[in-house]
Amino acid sequence: MFTVAVVLGTRPELVKLAPLVRALGPAARVIHTGQHYDDSLSGRFLAELGLPEPTLLAGVGGRTRAVQISVALAQLDAEFAARPPHAVVVQGDTNAALSGALAANARGIPLVHIEAGLRSHDRAMPEEHNRVLIDQLSDVLCAATEDNRANLLAESIPAERIHVTGNTVVEAVRDALPSPAERAALLAGHGLTPDAYVLATVHRPENTDDPAALRAVLTELAALAERLPVLVPLHPRTRARAEAAGLDGLLSALTLLPPIGYGEFLALARHAALLVSDSGGVQEEVTVLGRPLVVVRRSTERPEAVAAGFAELVPPGPEVGRAARRLLTEGQAGLRRLAATPSPFGDARASRHIVELLTDLTAERAAPAPLQAAA
Repeated sequence: MFTVAVVLGTRPELVKLAPLVRALGPAARVIHTGQHYDDSLSGRFLAELGLPEPTLLAGVGGRTRAVQISVALAQLDAEFAARPPHAVVVQGDTNAALSGALAANARGIPLVHIEAGLRSHDRAMPEEHNRVLIDQLSDVLCAATEDNRANLLAESIPAERIHVTGNTVVEAVRDALPSPAERAALLAGHGLTPDAYVLATVHRPENTDDPAALRAVLTELAALAERLPVLVPLHPRTRARAEAAGLDGLLSALTLLPPIGYGEFLALARHAALLVSDSGGVQEEVTVLGRPLVVVRRSTERPEAVAAGFAELVPPGPEVGRAARRLLTEGQAGLRRLAATPSPFGDARASRHIVELLTDLTAERAAPAPLQAAA
């Protein structure tokens, strides 16, 4: 049977690859490296997104970057040797994606990289190294935007390997966003009024592993909470770091939520007056939801969200609060402007484009029966 190995290891990959896995149907073989895996987080996302039970690798989660890559690579190599797929798909810039790319390359299996060409030009980010390596190894590079394509051409990647497909996140958000009635019930359950609260997430090591940076971010969020509710679905790692740094008092000013499902997060984001986050995925999601975002990072690989007016990039510190208050002051006029601004990440047809590219790629290699995108 014709198979495409879809290698992933984190919750954002599950979200962004779900539309493609559904489009591939029985041809998709999902392999989860376990980089981020537990029943309350990844397990919930698998069920919520309707994905098949994956092949789950062992001994990867909670290890250092080098060990994660090496342990996953050894198991993927054995998997591909025993059951070689016709192609391997990886997405983004995770350790899981790099492991999948290296394993495919070692076995001479065609490699497709989704979300190719993202660049922060910040060598302090481990993800930047992963992105560059995966792009150099890939046979087909699916760039979300023309800017991503330009980045790849500047690195001397042949133009014929690069295809601007848009980003599957647009489909993922539209598919997973609950209905208006479901969103209204969810907000009522939390005692929230639409457009009258802030939704924040903090999880990147640059913000959580530096006690001064984490204190700076939480201080600004606590100050915002004096003006309107600030909801924080708190990652277990962030909570542990905050408690270790003695920041419990700042946490007490916030409305803390346990880890939540993707649909619930999108529902809360859709009606937030403002989002504050260091997440890469949230930078894309707000462009579909039409919400403003303060990006708490020193660099971003998604400048399109900033250029389109959805996001503002600031470092941890007082500038977070200043940017947040400035965006909140725009009120309904600002929300109407964003609602009328198209997402720079495509037209919700990325998965269909990628299935077509997989069909063409495999036809060149082995002439199998064409893949059919699911309706």
